[in-house]
Amino acid sequence: MSRLGKLPIKIPTGTQVKLDGNVIIVKGPKGELKREIHSLVIVKISNDEIVVSVNDQSNKDERALWGLFRTLINNMVVGVNNNFEKKLEINGVGFRAAMSGKNLILNLGFSHPVEFPVPAGINISVEGNTITVSGIDKELVGETSAKIRRYKEPEPYKGKGIKYADEVIRRKEGKTATKGA
Repeated sequence: MSRLGKLPIKIPTGTQVKLDGNVIIVKGPKGELKREIHSLVIVKISNDEIVVSVNDQSNKDERALWGLFRTLINNMVVGVNNNFEKKLEINGVGFRAAMSGKNLILNLGFSHPVEFPVPAGINISVEGNTITVSGIDKELVGETSAKIRRYKEPEPYKGKGIKYADEVIRRKEGKTATKGA
């Protein structure tokens, strides 16, 4: 039995959850999210909670889908009530970021500035050397943050690049000169 899958999801006040065939629709104060449910997963909506189950609890694949879809639906319910947020830090001399309309402009030591178009449903704000990516879809927030980080991943010698705020970069020692002969 899936430990996470069997837990019911509480529906907060002001949030509407609707099942339309095999698509679940969650509406809240921040917006609306839709997700297609796998055919092996059963979703039941009562007054104030959502219960996710599967037909055969002894099948390993169905148990994996059970926990996965329970977590995905829970992230939808949390996201339409509270935004998800990831913070990125830019480290390096001359490295900076700025918003220009709906594009994020990154100066990362290349011969040209990198222009990143912000996807729909994502808000990006820049303060100093910190980029904050937020939105109601946890998957899209994480994917957008990873794409921004991929432009200049932090290197282990000086730590220059874009890193997550809570990420720890393992630093390496550089080359040392040998003592005279």
